[in-house]
Amino acid sequence: MNFPTQLFIDGAFRDSQSGRRTKLINPATEAALCDVAAAEVAEVNAAVESAHRAWESGWRDLAPGKRTTILFQVARKLREHLEEIAQLEMLQIGKPISDARDEIGLGARVFEYYAGAISRFGGETLPVARGGFDFTLRQPMGVVAAIVPWNFPFPIACWKAAPALAAGNCVVLKPASLSPLTALKLGELAHAAGLPPGVLQVVPGPGRAIGEALITHPQIRKVSLTGSTEVGRRAMELAARDFKRVSLELGGKSPNIVFADADLDQAAATAPMSVFANTGQDCCARSRVFIERSIYDKFVERFVAATKKLVVGDPARSETQLGPMVSAGQRASVEEFIADARTRGSKFACGGGRPQPQGFYLEPTVLLDVGQTDRCWREEIFGPVVCLTPFDDEAAMLQEVNASPYGLSGSIWTNDLRRALRVARRVESGVLSINSHSSVHVEAPFGGFKQSGLGRDLGMAAMEGYTELKNIYVAD
Repeated sequence: MNFPTQLFIDGAFRDSQSGRRTKLINPATEAALCDVAAAEVAEVNAAVESAHRAWESGWRDLAPGKRTTILFQVARKLREHLEEIAQLEMLQIGKPISDARDEIGLGARVFEYYAGAISRFGGETLPVARGGFDFTLRQPMGVVAAIVPWNFPFPIACWKAAPALAAGNCVVLKPASLSPLTALKLGELAHAAGLPPGVLQVVPGPGRAIGEALITHPQIRKVSLTGSTEVGRRAMELAARDFKRVSLELGGKSPNIVFADADLDQAAATAPMSVFANTGQDCCARSRVFIERSIYDKFVERFVAATKKLVVGDPARSETQLGPMVSAGQRASVEEFIADARTRGSKFACGGGRPQPQGFYLEPTVLLDVGQTDRCWREEIFGPVVCLTPFDDEAAMLQEVNASPYGLSGSIWTNDLRRALRVARRVESGVLSINSHSSVHVEAPFGGFKQSGLGRDLGMAAMEGYTELKNIYVAD
């Protein structure tokens, strides 16, 4: 397989001027995968300037019907190359191949959704007290910086690029250092589908240096970032210097709340993958499970049994559900949490070790009797570790749910509709599912409360977030 390993600037691949390259490791085998060009600040500047020229020279003013056609063609290209992109995703981050295929398909659906949204997106007319005619316009901002993480690199790149392009902006995409291959392929295929040169740039490179150069560039009008809360805080500080617009999707410590009247079998059978999918490397992971005490023992028994049935192994096999962690460093970070749980006396219902000597694998780990001041309960682990606890009182449970500084996602399991709506209103979270663990819908806004970020990806809210709202009044 040919790997796209150069920078993608002005519609073409090019080497970095410095010759610096980043080595990628296959996390399933620990073998070297390839070397990818690492951008320098000068190349970030070149990418932004190229994007700005493309915006001014026609992309912002392109007829909506033409933008629609091009984005549908991008989606078609992605579907034509779905298997190739999925294989790249599997190799660079250890994504199970069946999940990778689904996520590439999701990326194509995102482009299709925003291609269709272009003709339905606009301002409104407003009656005003002094008469005359008042109307609003949704205008593109200019050049947008899209900074994406390594855990879902391809779909999140599409989440950011597609609505920004649909709204008439140009995009400079910064992939994570661990996962640049599918972003580079996206740039190549999008331009092959008809995007003019410079409309979508891809600049892999060291996260802090390249990310900060992008955020502080004077021609960047908006920063859309998915990453850790620490990185988001730094991005917001830098963007504040010249009041850049920002949208941030950051960390999470999401709850899964199970009441006694829920469908116990369904809730317990589906709960493990709500936290262990993607080997727990998911800010939406339901890593704190609150179970009403009268069903606690039965739920734990079923939860552990379902966890032990999960297939951990080679991501190239279609039956694999959990692949390796993305890197040795990420696994070591999670193992520090596991060691802390042992020291503090948490009960290990299952897991806690390495299932095999080669690859960055880690067993799905179920913890009981975790103290509410313990690290595993309070902090985002970003690995396959879950904490289960009983509750007696709804109000006290909700107080503990909302004690977290995060508020991204979560689930509520009950067959009492009034209770479901009451609890959903009180959980401080941007995305909730009732009797489900589904966090992401292309048509619906996705984002968090509190330190989980601000702004929204997906849905029409994302497209609005890539525009400036202008009001125009015409006197009688």
